[in-house]
Amino acid sequence: MLDDTDLSIAEVAFASGFGSLRQFNRAMREVFRAAPSDLRARRRRADRLVADGGLPLRMPFSPGYDWTAMLAHLRADAVPGVESVVDDTYRRTITLDGDPGMLEIGPAGQDHLLLRAHLPYWEGVIHVVERAARLVGIDQDADDRTPGAWAPLEIAVNAVADDVADLVRRHGTPVDGLGHGLTHAFPAAAVLADEPGIVGELARAVLADKIRLDWAEPRDDLLAALAAVGVPGPAANRIAWRLGVHRSKSLSSPYAIAAPSDS
Repeated sequence: MLDDTDLSIAEVAFASGFGSLRQFNRAMREVFRAAPSDLRARRRRADRLVADGGLPLRMPFSPGYDWTAMLAHLRADAVPGVESVVDDTYRRTITLDGDPGMLEIGPAGQDHLLLRAHLPYWEGVIHVVERAARLVGIDQDADDRTPGAWAPLEIAVNAVADDVADLVRRHGTPVDGLGHGLTHAFPAAAVLADEPGIVGELARAVLADKIRLDWAEPRDDLLAALAAVGVPGPAANRIAWRLGVHRSKSLSSPYAIAAPSDS
């Protein structure tokens, strides 16, 4: 409501269920590290993505979470131009309704990571946090944590493309001024559908709903659908692993068994 309406801050507070403006202000500062008036001042600024410093958010995790190990997995599969790992921080471009954004995730304390979200607008920020938590495995059981996916199609294309960096350069949306090697947002399925070979086959199957790249798809169904468009077995297993449909205890991490040529 702060971003999408012209209600006063007091009206937003009471409409959100807070008993007082003071309570609302305190809650907003605890969660967003900014006053409601500061958040409203940022909305829809054209230069906000680079200039405003982002929205800092805590991402709590349970004991046993290993950020160093998670970072190593993310680094191994990073899409050039879209993702980067510098020192102990993971960064990536995203798109929200076609507009670009950037996420930065790094260590911040013994029980939480810090997500700094540079977004084109704040509505739906809770969903951004949920997807970021899935990406870095915070939402998983302590004994079964793997890197997840921000965008499932990106995981699948990265597993099968001969040169994913070239695809990103040719078809991705340029995003200027981010640094850290980030230059583009990953291309959409509709754009990749015109590509020759397995990437185009995969994108067309996703658009036709013949392949469901989501976390609810049974593993056997996903592997069969991927095989039907020519995805090799090792790549299909890697896709399933990153999408979190690897829950069979007999399936090992592909990073432990797959050669680099399988990616």
